[in-house]
Amino acid sequence: MQASADAWTGKPIVLIGLMGAGKTTVGRRLAQRMRLPFVDADHEIERAAGMTISDIFTRFGEPYFRDGERRVIARLIDGRPKVIATGGGAFLNEETRALILDQALAIWLDAEPSVLADRVRRRDTRPLLRGRDPEEVLTELAQVRNPFYALAPIRVQSIAAPHDATVDEILKALHE
Repeated sequence: MQASADAWTGKPIVLIGLMGAGKTTVGRRLAQRMRLPFVDADHEIERAAGMTISDIFTRFGEPYFRDGERRVIARLIDGRPKVIATGGGAFLNEETRALILDQALAIWLDAEPSVLADRVRRRDTRPLLRGRDPEEVLTELAQVRNPFYALAPIRVQSIAAPHDATVDEILKALHE
């Protein structure tokens, strides 16, 4: 775990990381323990579009999805304390990343591809995994995305343990 000296100042907390890292589950529990609102950016995107993320990818493609994702995250980061879970690719967008780093506190939930693969095999809703080996895809994504995620001021290891262990680590980092 790495933390900055000025960990949490009341800015929105934005969880980033690869699919399966636990951003939504950990985010809900973190928000509950901190008595803050929780928002899942993917759910907000689906609500705004009136269709699932899989359908958006299929009908319009990834660039269209990423543009909508950028706009939704910009709307969610409104200066009020809350916990926001983002999609795995959100932080790769230069504008989104700059906004998160400037106006929120980014926390990278880092996990080994094997741990992530075990988690994502439980649901078939992830467009980037369709018809491919999850561990292979996640290893490739980690190679590309981890250097971006590493820009987050806080990094917490998401291990094969109950999500509350990850929440505990985040809370420790926020109060250092």
